Amino acid sequence: MNHTPVMELQAVTKIYPGSPPVTALAGVSFAVAAGELVAVVGPSGSGKTTLTKLLLRFADRDGGVIAIDGQDIAQVTQHSLRRHIAYVPQDPQMLHRTIAENICYGQEDERVDMELVREVGKAAYVDEFVRRLPDGYQTVVGERGLKLSGGQRQRVAIAQAMAKGASVLVLDEATSALDSESESLVQEALWRLMDGTTALVVAHRLATIARLDRIVVLDRGRVVEQGTHAELLARGGVYCRLWEHQSGGFLAA
Repeated sequence: MNHTPVMELQAVTKIYPGSPPVTALAGVSFAVAAGELVAVVGPSGSGKTTLTKLLLRFADRDGGVIAIDGQDIAQVTQHSLRRHIAYVPQDPQMLHRTIAENICYGQEDERVDMELVREVGKAAYVDEFVRRLPDGYQTVVGERGLKLSGGQRQRVAIAQAMAKGASVLVLDEATSALDSESESLVQEALWRLMDGTTALVVAHRLATIARLDRIVVLDRGRVVEQGTHAELLARGGVYCRLWEHQSGGFLAA
């Protein structure tokens, strides 16, 4: 594995205005090496969601630097940044188009490549349910993909990320709202998606990230621990308490 940092956060701060202002992130620093799979976990309100927003520039930081391949992401356009990052959110929003068009959405030439669709559809287990649809990949998914189940939408989103071929991957609670059967297929598809990429995984279900290279633990907007699953359990700190208090795979609120 190449351990040259590909993603680096240096003293990143985000403050939401209010009375009083709310500090969501306070001097967060860590790096993700090329090819490394890193999870970010923490109790509710620890800053995980804010971190994801800053990485994709859905919001801008108030202090510090976020860099990818040494380039400050504040110095590039949002379009350029998102072209190089594949993002799989908790609740993917599908376009009111066909499954094939949704998988190819975001391609530079906006062309539907059915060979690519079938390749990534098979890898992401989209093919598993598409085979049962009368119109196959030409099935129109409805507004926001409401004709598909949550697990099916997640698999389409993973196929879209595979088709994009980005070297950096951000997963945000990608399996937290799925039933056990859907989660099993989605989790397997996610492992295929992460193979060969640099990934940052925001997770509530600790069991889904125990195999990752490293875990970064946030608490009240700060990094309080880093290490492997085994190392953090042995340390007996915040991560260990989260592990002990989760129920049915979910973190306690």
